[in-house]
Amino acid sequence: MDGVLVREGEMVPGADRFLAALREAGRPFLVLTNNSIWTARDLANRLQGSGVDVREEEIWTSALATATFLRDQAEGASVYVVGETGLTSALHESGFVITDTDPDYVVLGETRTYSFEAITKAIRHITNGARFIATNPDPTGPSPEGPLPACGAVAELIATATERRPYVIGKPNPVMFRYAMNLIGAHSETTTMVGDRMDTDVVAGMEAGLRTVLVLSGSTHEKELGRYPYRPTLVRESVADLVDIV
Repeated sequence: MDGVLVREGEMVPGADRFLAALREAGRPFLVLTNNSIWTARDLANRLQGSGVDVREEEIWTSALATATFLRDQAEGASVYVVGETGLTSALHESGFVITDTDPDYVVLGETRTYSFEAITKAIRHITNGARFIATNPDPTGPSPEGPLPACGAVAELIATATERRPYVIGKPNPVMFRYAMNLIGAHSETTTMVGDRMDTDVVAGMEAGLRTVLVLSGSTHEKELGRYPYRPTLVRESVADLVDIV
């Protein structure tokens, strides 16, 4: 999503034409994001406000992937959640009980208001035997004033205090891609991942067996490619350069 279709709240030029080309060609797609703060409906509204026509059912967040993973692992379990509406809604809709009393799982997501009290409760629950899940590994998130501590940084704090590392669902875990492909009936041999980051998007797509396209409209610059021991299938300036090959 970010860096591919939108950048700092503005549509990446050509993103609308790229999505229109996918629809015209009958190519099923999902927009993936590690953002677990907002629901898919919220994100669709935000994208549409930027001129990007994406529907709620075409968005797949780390919160939705986390709820799907937990439903596969322990349907109906109790969870203690540190996060926002995007995560709590996904868990509620998947049938989980959210509690701060003896939970089966601690689920850590993104929030703009991490509280010391909530983090302390999470540490105590994990110490007492709750299993530890995090929605994504991102250490920082953007804000108009500069970087903010994000899920990955807080997960490290909790892991240090408990000596228990979380299982992280979001990119670069390829499980997020596999769930997404199942939703649209896609197969790895005929699926392509388009992303703007080598360390989360390209590596996860590669490990899920997909063709990968790195676009340079986001956080990765072409001169940085040599730092990584793997390569994307294609490198393009933006999704505008993919319209003709859809």
